[in-house]
Amino acid sequence: MSNGTARGTTPEGGRVPGSRAPAFIRRSRPLHLAWRAVIFLAGLAVVVLGVVMLPLPGPGWVVIFLGMGVWATEFAWAQLALRWTRRKVHEAAQRALDPRVRRRNLTLTVLGLAALVGIGGWYFARYGLAVPWAADES
Repeated sequence: MSNGTARGTTPEGGRVPGSRAPAFIRRSRPLHLAWRAVIFLAGLAVVVLGVVMLPLPGPGWVVIFLGMGVWATEFAWAQLALRWTRRKVHEAAQRALDPRVRRRNLTLTVLGLAALVGIGGWYFARYGLAVPWAADES
């Protein structure tokens, strides 16, 4: 190519958004549409499973992003969304490495834990091991 990038990549080094289906599938329009429908349904199932896991124990966000990864094998919009998400996560990680941010986060964590220990100490001094709604019954 004239711009110096490899075929199928962007100047930033990422892949060009689009279908990654095998060539024989892309050659046949009906087969390619069926392929896209299967990929969409598989990704949808994984994303729905991740959404179900959000309030339940389990790695909900990880599963949602896995479903987006399934979609990204076929749909440009999912590839672009994952690229944007990856960039934002990288930026957040770089901000978290800033010593001032780390010091602030550590201070807030220590203060939060101290508040929890204080509240827990007050609770046990006042009620012992009884739950507050059953304290009057004894």
